[in-house]
Amino acid sequence: MCVSMGQTRRIMAMKSKKIRRTEEAIVRALRLADRIAKSDDLNKEICRKLQDMSRLAEYSDLRSLCIEPSAWDRIQDIELEPSLVFAHPKLLEQIPESSLHYRGLALLSRKRVSEIAGNIDTWERGGKVRTNYDKALKLSRLYNTVISSIIIDDADWTYQSGYRNILATIGITEDGGIRNFIGSQAEQSIKKRLLEWVKDKGLISDSNQLDTNELVGDWELQQGVFMKFRSEPDIAFAKDEKLRVLIEIKGGKDPAGALERLGAIKKTFDEAPISCKNYLVVGVVTNTMEERLSEMRIEEFFHYDLLIDDQQYWNEFIYEIFHHGLRII
Repeated sequence: MCVSMGQTRRIMAMKSKKIRRTEEAIVRALRLADRIAKSDDLNKEICRKLQDMSRLAEYSDLRSLCIEPSAWDRIQDIELEPSLVFAHPKLLEQIPESSLHYRGLALLSRKRVSEIAGNIDTWERGGKVRTNYDKALKLSRLYNTVISSIIIDDADWTYQSGYRNILATIGITEDGGIRNFIGSQAEQSIKKRLLEWVKDKGLISDSNQLDTNELVGDWELQQGVFMKFRSEPDIAFAKDEKLRVLIEIKGGKDPAGALERLGAIKKTFDEAPISCKNYLVVGVVTNTMEERLSEMRIEEFFHYDLLIDDQQYWNEFIYEIFHHGLRII
């Protein structure tokens, strides 16, 4: 059977894609394992602090803390320190990072907690944060309500059961953090290479003052074109105070979040002038996302392929922006 050159290229491309995905999976797994291990160490330190400061917690009024009496009795029966299971506002005030411990016992996501009781990102980072008793009380009641329900529902509940919940929650939280990290790294890598390219080609007015590590700012290019790096949109080119080109970078590779990213992309491009050319650098595209992008008439490029040693693909990207979009090369 004769195989055409085109078929050979497609087969090689599929193999390359599988190898790339395997490599990415290994890097992701190693990073996740490392972050879970570090977070587990942090939680053990939190437990030590909770035990050391347990004297601050007064649990005489269970109802006000939303602790179910039967759940409390179970903890007493197995002779477990209550502060390790049930949140208390005074403990949360003194040890804000303990939010991670109680949230883990309750198997709650940060997003769900934020919707009900307020943002806890700074609380769980372990740094110095401003806390207040009212918010700490609200968090305590939320955590205790869910923790009580879990304990009551499981007749064989032990602290080991709760510890497994903590590890599971840490894993989910860190996995989300890695997805955000991947998206952020994608944006930075494209901006950095673009800055290096305009400098190498002499397109920037004052290249002597150009720092290719500075990824926020405005740069004047040839023919009165300004290149702007922001957080929203990621990259914009303007001339005569009019937007000419927009580039959105969504490097996340989780297909589950593809449509959510598409919503953010559409919002950015819908606000652009009709004459503005829109480009998307993306980590993954699902079939549904592909259909909608086609309807939106957006030129798309894959982040990974722009950064590997594929000069032709990068040249196509550059040609689209600086020739078709800006007409300066």
